Amino acid sequence: MATLFISLNSQADIDIIDGNKMLESVNKQIVNINTEELNKILNEDPNVVLIDVRSPFELNYTGTIKRGQNVNIVRGWLEFQIADHVKSKDTPIIVYCGRNLRSPLAAKTLENMGYTNVKNYADGFFAWKEELNPVRISDYEPSNILYRLPMEVAENVYSAIGATQPYTYENAYHNNNLSFIVTTDGVLVFNAGGSYLVAKALHDEIKKVTNQKVKYVVLENSQGHAILGSNYWKEQGAIVIAHVEADNEIKHRGEDIFARAQRVQKDKLIGTKLIRPDVTFEEKMNLPMGDTQIELMHIGASHSPDDIQLWLPEQKLLISGDTAFNERMLPIFPHTNAAAWIETWDKIEALEPEIIIPGHGEPTDLATTTQFTKDYLVYMRAEVEKVLDDDGGLYEAYNIDQSMFRDRGTYRELHKQNAERIFKQMEFE
Repeated sequence: MATLFISLNSQADIDIIDGNKMLESVNKQIVNINTEELNKILNEDPNVVLIDVRSPFELNYTGTIKRGQNVNIVRGWLEFQIADHVKSKDTPIIVYCGRNLRSPLAAKTLENMGYTNVKNYADGFFAWKEELNPVRISDYEPSNILYRLPMEVAENVYSAIGATQPYTYENAYHNNNLSFIVTTDGVLVFNAGGSYLVAKALHDEIKKVTNQKVKYVVLENSQGHAILGSNYWKEQGAIVIAHVEADNEIKHRGEDIFARAQRVQKDKLIGTKLIRPDVTFEEKMNLPMGDTQIELMHIGASHSPDDIQLWLPEQKLLISGDTAFNERMLPIFPHTNAAAWIETWDKIEALEPEIIIPGHGEPTDLATTTQFTKDYLVYMRAEVEKVLDDDGGLYEAYNIDQSMFRDRGTYRELHKQNAERIFKQMEFE
């Protein structure tokens, strides 16, 4: 058997190139684009895959491009993970980093792997951010377990806006909105938070606003990020209120909800215990607190059968829970009745709210939440109806064009799932 010897000491065998010289050489071999060109491509081509090759740690502190085509693949894992996001060698790909040091090398790597339509965003993320283009922040408050600190939405009404993404260890299950109302007879909190520690962090912020005691905690539904902080509030003497169906879910499925959260949150679930609400209601509960008239309502089926809303009639402010969405794509669960949700929206419109604090996303107005909620449901049901009329199946439903929604948070995680579940519901209508 022949033996091959390679000398690692021979300068003739190895040509060591300075990194800057390598970068200079690579930049002459790839296609570079600027910010104007990037925006044009992202606006016109929903199929392009935009890859941020920086580390998650960098993204946590600086953010990433907030466009629907954006994904994060660390440069060192590019060769191993690219196939998870790009199915065809001719798919258009754009790579970028912070200051155009790593992304040219990433672009060249992809070309060497046989990808034929690769461009490099040469201006880099920091130029994108400096020009005030949309940026997604992984954590607005790195030193606090809350994703964002509470802001005043209206007089004496505050909300800590959660991440518009699935719950992760990094966002600590604060991916929904946690609101509170300060009255002359105590504080009402809407949503207990996703853990004991999140609830405590919210309470610390409440104490900066008022000395009033937290009297009530209202759970928007039975999801983990709404209920798992309840035992902290019970320790503070608060009364926990929920819809009767939420109590039923906690009773029968609470251990599963807790276990699912624990798999992701790990040590951030320290101190958290599952408890049931103290008080439940079915359709309406008046809850006057001092000079503030508060109405809790279950106005109809929506994202979950146990969703409730809070109405402040004097301010015409609605804390909608998950009946209304903003900024991110809504989810269709197996128990979601999309047709009934559209009918429920008529009741929201009848209230004529001037301000809505949605279940997810920034506080806004009725027109915006209608666009993100009712209009999406109406569009999807109409498209699924076309599929059914043409004797199509799940494959055709999966391929319904939802590209106009691609910039919404959770689009990648939810759009095909939503199509599937609406299709299965409408098959039997």
